[in-house]
Order: sequence, then C-alpha cells, then structure tokens
Amino acid sequence: MTSAAAPTPFLPETDTLPEEAAPTTRCRILETAEAAFRDIGYQKTTVADIARTLRMSPANVYRFFDSKKAIHEAVIQRLMDETERRVTVAAQSGNASAADRLGAVIRVLHQTCAERCDANPRMQEMVAAAVAESWDVCAQHIERTAAIFETLVRSGVAAGEFAVDDPALAAACLHTAVLRYCHPTLVSQYPNVGIPPLEAMIMFLIRGLRRIP
Repeated sequence: MTSAAAPTPFLPETDTLPEEAAPTTRCRILETAEAAFRDIGYQKTTVADIARTLRMSPANVYRFFDSKKAIHEAVIQRLMDETERRVTVAAQSGNASAADRLGAVIRVLHQTCAERCDANPRMQEMVAAAVAESWDVCAQHIERTAAIFETLVRSGVAAGEFAVDDPALAAACLHTAVLRYCHPTLVSQYPNVGIPPLEAMIMFLIRGLRRIP
C-alpha cells in the first residue's frame, strides 16, 4: 500500500518583505504585470490580479507602485529601454560608415517593433494607454531616439559622407519618415498597407543625405 503524497503547503499572502528583496520584488511585479497585459489586456488587468498571481496582497504591490498607471509606465519604460539599448548597439557598430549605421538603426527599430507586436497581440492597447495616460514616458523615448538619428547624421557630415545644411532638421525628417515602420499601431494593425519595402525606404533616405556628384 503506497502512502499518500504529502500535501503542498499553503503559501500565505505576505504584507512585509525584507528591504534587500525590494529590487527583485519590483522586477517580479513588472514581469507579472507585463504578462497580464499581454494575456488579458491592460484595461482588464487589476492590481489585485497582479498581487494574486504573486501570492501577495495588493497593499504589498502598492509599496512599490502607487497605482496601476505607475506599473504600466514602468512596463512601457522597460520595453523602451530595451529598444534603445539595441538601437545604441546598432548605432555604434564598429568602423561602419554613418550610412550603414543609420540603416542598421532603422532596421532594429522596425524589427523590435514587429517582434513585440507578433508576441503581444494586445500591444496596441498598451500603446494607446501610454499615449493617453503616460505621454511623458513616450516623449522622452522619442527624444532619445531622435538624438541618435542626429548624432549619426552629424557623423556623416563630419566624415564628408553626407551633405546637409541642417543636420538636426535632416535627422528629424529621417525619424518622421521611418515612423511608419516602427509605430506599434501601424505595424500591428496595418503591417503591409501602402508602404514600400523597408530596404527601399532606407536606400531612398540615405541617397537624399549623400553628396551629389
């Protein structure tokens, strides 16, 4: 006669955590929230849902984030930080020309956006919420990305590779031109509507920066 398996011990909700656990707990909250936003949507997810998954009380979640909006902003910030990290790597790739690095940056922006939209069909809901409730977070990401474009254009001008009178304006035009390829709403909802292939757009834009023989 086999003995019954020992019952799984009940894990109670916790209201207190040691200070050294704070960074790990914060990351767990964000990972759980991101998964919930992906699975059931931002609007339907509650702080109580997040807390329940983590087996802690909502009050404990509020120790780290004062609102659901604050959690959402931190999730969006994490995604944007990862995008910017990948873009920075592309922008600083070895001894490549400014044109090659610019093309690499545009590809990374598009690839990152497309990957996230494929993995998260509810990305549009998260973006809409970010634009409506957390525009400052989005604006800062746009500004940092624009600065990378400007740095690359100025590098190309300094090397004699590009010929533009106003690098800042040229960079702003480039950034606006590639928006169709890296905006989550457009990429997820209208992936192939009325746009040229990405490589054709990159060639067109870089040709416009070069010196005319």
